[in-house]
Amino acid sequence: MKTKILTINSNNFEPSDLNGAAEILRKGGLVAFPTETVYGLGADGLNPDASRKIYAAKGRPSDNPLIIHIADYKALEELTADCPENGRKLAEAFWPGPLTLIFNKSSKVPYSTTGGLDTVAIRMPAHPVAYELIRISGIYIAAPSANISGRPSPTKAEHVIEDLSGIIDMIVDGGKADIGLESTIVDVTAEMPVILRPGYITDEMIRRIIGQVEYDKAVLTRIQDSGIRPKAPGMKYKHYAPRGALTIYEGNREAVVSEINKIAEEKLQAGYKVGIIATDETLSCYHRGIIKTVGTRKDVNTIARGLFEILRDFDSEGADYIYTESFENKQLGQAVMNRLLKAAGYHIEKV
Repeated sequence: MKTKILTINSNNFEPSDLNGAAEILRKGGLVAFPTETVYGLGADGLNPDASRKIYAAKGRPSDNPLIIHIADYKALEELTADCPENGRKLAEAFWPGPLTLIFNKSSKVPYSTTGGLDTVAIRMPAHPVAYELIRISGIYIAAPSANISGRPSPTKAEHVIEDLSGIIDMIVDGGKADIGLESTIVDVTAEMPVILRPGYITDEMIRRIIGQVEYDKAVLTRIQDSGIRPKAPGMKYKHYAPRGALTIYEGNREAVVSEINKIAEEKLQAGYKVGIIATDETLSCYHRGIIKTVGTRKDVNTIARGLFEILRDFDSEGADYIYTESFENKQLGQAVMNRLLKAAGYHIEKV
C-alpha cells in the first residue's frame, strides 16, 4: 500500500483541504492525524471492520479499548447509555481538550471498538485539524496513538511515517503536537470518578470541578508486576519503549548525575552506544555519550512535549542503553513519570 501524505498548516487551512482524508474514513480506511496530545490513528468508530483495521495496523492487543473522538456534545446521546453528572461537568470544563471520559456505552458502539467492554472512551479534541476532520467526515473517529504498539507515541508526522508508512491509507502532517503526552483518562461510570491515566488535565484541575477523584492503584505503582490489576486493560501492556534499555535514576541531583556519568562510562568502555536524557539545568554536567536535553525543570510542559521525541531520537542514533533523571511526581510531572516508568519497564535505580 502507498500511504498518501497530506501536509497542512494547522493554523491556516480550509476545512475542504481535509475532504480526501474524510472520504477515506467514510469508506472504512485508516488516516493518521494530529491532535493536541499526540498523533492519532483514525477509523470509523462505529464500523467494526474499520476498528479491527486499527488493531491490525498497530499490532495492538484486541482487549485494549480505542478512544472515540467527537466534535459535538450531542454525540454523547448516541454513544453512551447514560451521562453522569460528573461526566457532564468535566466535559463542559475541559472539552474540547486533552481529557478522555469513560461512560457506559450505547448499543450503537461495537465491542470491536471498546475492546469487548461495556464502556466507551470518548474525547473531543481541541486541535483544529482533528476537530475539523471529525466534523466534515460526519463520523465518530476511533483513534489510539498512531504508532506500532509498545513504541513511543508519535508527536510528529515523521514518527508516524517511520512506524506506519505503507500500512495505512493517509497521514495528515499538521506539525508537532503541542502537549506531547496522551490525554488524561477518567472513568465516570461509578459514583467516585477514577483516573486511569494521568495527563495534562491533572487531579487538582479535576477536583476543582467535581470535588473528588481517585487514582486507579495501578497508575501509582512503581513496581512492575506488582499484583495490582489495572482497571483499564490497555494499562497492563508495555508502552512507549525505545529500542535501547532505559533506566531511570532517582535521588539527589548531584548523586544522580555522578551515577549516570559512571555507568555511562562503563558502557561506553564496553563498546556500547549510550544515550543520556538531561534537562537544561544539568546538560553541562554530563561528559560522554549521546547527551540530549528533554526540557527545563522550570516548565514541566517542555519536558512533557519533548519526552517521546527524545526517545525516538535515541532510537535513530542507535543507543543501546539510555539513562535518565527522574522528575517530580506531582501534577503534570506525574504523567511524565508514568510514561517514563512504562518506557523503562519500571527499571528505576535509587541513588
